[in-house]
Amino acid sequence: MSLHLPIKLLITLIFMRKILFVTNNQHKLIEIKTILNGKMEVVKLSDIHFYEEIPETGQTLHENASQKSHAIFDQFQIDCFSDDTGLEIDALNGRPGVYSARYAGEGCSFHNNVVKVLNEMENESNRFARFRTVISLILNREEYFFEGVVEGEITRFEQGNSGFGYDPIFRPLGFNKTFGEMPDDEKNAISHRGEAVHKLAAFLSEKI
Repeated sequence: MSLHLPIKLLITLIFMRKILFVTNNQHKLIEIKTILNGKMEVVKLSDIHFYEEIPETGQTLHENASQKSHAIFDQFQIDCFSDDTGLEIDALNGRPGVYSARYAGEGCSFHNNVVKVLNEMENESNRFARFRTVISLILNREEYFFEGVVEGEITRFEQGNSGFGYDPIFRPLGFNKTFGEMPDDEKNAISHRGEAVHKLAAFLSEKI
C-alpha cells in the first residue's frame, strides 16, 4: 500500500471499504454520488492528493476506462473504479464515441462539442444515437467491467439546461424531452451511467 496516502484515509479505505472514483470531472462525481444515494461512500481523487490528468489513449471505451483505473491502482494499490462514456451517432458512423469529451478539439467546452455535432447533423434525417458508459472496477487486484446503454435521438437544437455534455441534444427513446430537460432523478433512473453504476453497486454489495 502506497505511503503517499494519508494514514487516516488508508485506514478508512481498508476497513470501511470506501471506493475511489477515478475522475477529475466534477459533473460525473456529483452524478454518481446522486445515483448511489448513500449506498456506498465515494472517495475522490483530491482526497488522495492526486491532481494529474490521466491520458486516455485507448480506441474503445473499455480501454480508456481500464487505463484510468489501472493508472491509480498501479500507483496507490487501492480499490478504485473509473468510467468512460461516449455518444455514438449512427449517421456519423459512431462518432464522437471515445472522442466525445474532446470532439471539438483539446480544451474545448461542452458547448463547443454540442455545436459541432449539430452542425454535422444539420442535413441528416437519421437522428438515432446512443449513450454508452463502461466502468472498470479494480477490486482485490481483479478487474471487472460494467456497461450501461441508453438509446435515443439527436435533436435539431439544444433543449434544457440540466445535466452536462450532450444532454441538451439527446432525447431518450420513449420520452418527449431531452436529458437536459429532465430533473436528475428522472435522468438517472434511465441513463447509461445510471445503469452501469447500479450494476457496479449490486456487484460491490455482494463482494464487500
